[in-house]
Amino acid sequence: MAEEKRAFGYICPACGKPVYGERTQFALCAAAVGLVCECGHSELTAEPAGNVYRITVPCGVCGGEHRAEAPAEQVLHGSGVGLACPETKQLCCYIGDVYRVESALRDLEIAVEKKKDGETFVDNLIMYEILSELKDIAARDGISCTCGAKGCAMEIHGGAVDLVCRACGGRLRLPAATDGDLDRLCCQYTLTIRGQGQGSC
Repeated sequence: MAEEKRAFGYICPACGKPVYGERTQFALCAAAVGLVCECGHSELTAEPAGNVYRITVPCGVCGGEHRAEAPAEQVLHGSGVGLACPETKQLCCYIGDVYRVESALRDLEIAVEKKKDGETFVDNLIMYEILSELKDIAARDGISCTCGAKGCAMEIHGGAVDLVCRACGGRLRLPAATDGDLDRLCCQYTLTIRGQGQGSC
């Protein structure tokens, strides 16, 4: 049986590209981990130190470098841990379950691009949680349109996410700025977009 792998992900502050890597649990316990961007100008390091890991994170959000400690239990087991930029409070690094890190890194890439374009989120943490919840709903085929189509595209704004039907262009706007917005979404097992031109698509 193959040993479980754990993933690391961050955005390189030098070139702006997502950096992703996987390590076995044995490798993580045995020695410090280094994850270098292909451009060669940034490196994430994680060093075991008893019950914690000392982590140095290149931050694609503020452009700096941060040092943090994460519980070893979260690094090695379960869904993992997200580390936040102390300046912006936005999550900038993810460590843990392979699927979750891949998904979170895609969200982070979008968030960084939005910041470059001058668009900021009302609350970065709420937006991250909203996007994660939407991906979970989509993964179980829980998003559909009244025109009969399944799935959707997503358009992300400062305080909302639009679900857009690829078949008819219908939209469902979901607020994504407050704890209440997140609580309401977490109560939804499925989401339905109202199609455009009912009966014509």
